[in-house]
Formats: sequence, C-alpha cells, structure tokens
Amino acid sequence: MALVTSGSGAGPVINEVEMNGGADPSATTVRATVVQASTVFYDTPATLDKAERLIEEAAGYGSQLVVFPEAFIGGYPRGSTFGFGISVSIANPKDKGKEAFQRYHAAAIDVPGPEVTRLAAMAAKYKVFLVMGVIEREGYTLYCSVLFFDPLGRYLGIEIYCAPTADSRPVWQASMTHIALEGGCFVLSANQFCRRKDYPPPPEYEFAGFGEEPSADTVVCPGGSVIISPSGEVLAGPNYEGEALITADLDLGEIVRAKFDFDVVGHYARPEVLSLVVNDKPQLPVSFTSAAEKTSAAKNDSIAKSY
Repeated sequence: MALVTSGSGAGPVINEVEMNGGADPSATTVRATVVQASTVFYDTPATLDKAERLIEEAAGYGSQLVVFPEAFIGGYPRGSTFGFGISVSIANPKDKGKEAFQRYHAAAIDVPGPEVTRLAAMAAKYKVFLVMGVIEREGYTLYCSVLFFDPLGRYLGIEIYCAPTADSRPVWQASMTHIALEGGCFVLSANQFCRRKDYPPPPEYEFAGFGEEPSADTVVCPGGSVIISPSGEVLAGPNYEGEALITADLDLGEIVRAKFDFDVVGHYARPEVLSLVVNDKPQLPVSFTSAAEKTSAAKNDSIAKSY
C-alpha cells in the first residue's frame, strides 16, 4: 500500500510525535489518513479483513483519524444497471437485474449488527477515530451511510446520504477547496481506486458504460483522494496512481485562523434573516390514526362547539 504524505514524502513519515496513546484533548495537531482502496465486492467478511489491515497500517504511521470511502463495506455498484436500460422485466423472477440486487442486498450490513461491532473493536484495538462508508440495509431498502467510532471503540453515530454522488473526482477538486474555505474546516475526501478485476468477472457481474466489457486492468474508479486545509491548501494528494494511504498532519489552529475570515455559522451568520432547519427524525412511510382517537377528537370538538 502506497503512502502519500504532504511534502512529497521527503524524510521519514514519523519523526516527531508519539501518537500511540489515543486521543489527547490537549493536542493541537492530529495525524489523519484517508484510505484509497477498493472493496472486495460481494464479500463483506473479506472487506472487513482488508479494512482492518489498512487501519493497522495507518495506525502504524501514527494516524489518529482514519477515513474510508463511501460504500467501502457493501461496495459501490459501478457499472451495474441492475437491469435498467437492458432487459428489466417485472414479470420475470430470474431477471439478471433482480439477481444482482439480491446479491448486493446480501453484501450490505445492518446497523446495529455484527459488522458494526467488529468495526468498533478495530477502532479500539488501533486507538483511532474511524470513519467508515457502508451500504446499510434496513429491511429491503439500502442506504449509502457513514459510521463514526472513537478510539475507545464506541459507536458515535451515523450519517445517511440523501443521494450518493456520481461525478468524477477531477470535477470535485475545486469543490473540495471551496468547501474547505467556506466552512473554515479541513476536508478529507476519500474515494476508492478500482480496476475492473476488483469486481466479479462476467457474466456474474456485467459492466455497463464502457461500450464493451473493459479489460481486467482497466481503471473504473480513478481515486483522487485528497486532504485540504481550511485555507484551501492541498496538504496531501490527490492520488490517481492506485490504492494508497493519503496522510497529513492537521494543525487544529488553522480552523481558528480560518474562522477569523469567515465563520458561516458563527459571527458571520444572520439567523434572523436566513436559517436552515434540518429534520433528523425518522419518518414513517405509513402511519395509522386509530378509530378511538378519531372518535375522541370528534367528541371533544363537539363539546367545544357547544360552549
């Protein structure tokens, strides 16, 4: 696994800081690693094994924060149309698209579940904050989600994508910079690097969008993972060469300095003029109002009108 650091890798990777003791609340610098690697597609146990090897390697470099790409566990279904645009048939239970979705559904994970427990154990074992992209299974619905863990092995929470993104990473490079500048934050942008051979071969897995079936070594996801500072400086990456660990030391003081220029939710905000409300409560697709409640409400309304 290649290691990409700031400063083009001149000198030793670690030469000044002992970081094996987990999170230090007084520390002003955090070593962060963005993982650029491919899922072991349709094989969640093997993907978890690979994740642990990468976490161990990153922790060996002194990283305290390890960030994986979206859908690393469960896989990003590149090239798969699930039958749409090819020969989808609602009446045919053997339709290839349906079979592909069944396998993809089986590779997803439940939250909470045994895979989440194992990820928490990895975070504790290697004493890192862990950010892991997963395909979350809830019944028959799949979500592109991100899980968060601390160095004590505690599951901190989940973020669910409203919609997975699909544009190429070169297009995003400018976006990563302006997000860092506007937010006054570090941006750790993780993407997979995949070749066709990282996915099952045809006919088990048909790869669309290339005109013809790509060769085994064809790059189907180019990586481009990058770490950017609150001032818009590229600290490490982007990497388009292969699987890699992209690592940089983050000076937390840069966040304070950036907020002096622009604090979008602080002293630059005008919530009395413009505010954003996010509803994070789970929404039910179907809800019931009982007949007893309706009767009681009607009776109360009748009593109120009589007065």
